[in-house]
Amino acid sequence: MGICPLCQQSTLTAFHQDQVRAYRRCEHCCLVSVAASFQLNLADEKAIYDLHQNDPSDHHYRQFLSRAISPLFERIERYAEGLDFGCGPGPTISVMAAESGIRVDNYDLYYFNAPELLRRQYDFITMTEVIEHVADALGLLQTLDSLLKPGAILVVMTKRVISETAFSTWHYKRDLTHINFYSTETFEWIAAKFNWTLEVMSEDVVFFTKHMHH
Repeated sequence: MGICPLCQQSTLTAFHQDQVRAYRRCEHCCLVSVAASFQLNLADEKAIYDLHQNDPSDHHYRQFLSRAISPLFERIERYAEGLDFGCGPGPTISVMAAESGIRVDNYDLYYFNAPELLRRQYDFITMTEVIEHVADALGLLQTLDSLLKPGAILVVMTKRVISETAFSTWHYKRDLTHINFYSTETFEWIAAKFNWTLEVMSEDVVFFTKHMHH
């Protein structure tokens, strides 16, 4: 059945099947994923992203992001420098941050591909509605770990898997660019692996804090 894209174990079991795709759940880290055969090529994937009309002037989009951003801004220093990882075609977090005097760089594989940003370290990283799109789950988290200063916060916004029953009618899986689905258990596994502290903030937001080195 293949190898889990997160923990690299061959502990995948059938989880759910719909008209389009088959979903496997890892018994080790609980990630729900689809096989590579169900993953779109880059051009088809980008064509879907090009339809996303994210815009800093959209009040509803700002309200949506503020569920992740407001608790973050309450914690960080004004001189903190952040990275919006996977900012999309209409970067908005960086605009919201600038209004509070906080600097955020934009990185996106498709729209703001500036690899030099991935050679720096940041006080915080936001990743809103991104993690579910990235096939190489482990590689992504290793990259993020390298980008976080000790004590830095990683904000992840993604809708979480609750159960197979809930999954069966879940709108989130209908987006064919969503290929990895995370649960609270998966985030607990990630925290243990990377020695991060996990805080579940709301139904679709978690904070990880990278430990200070002693």
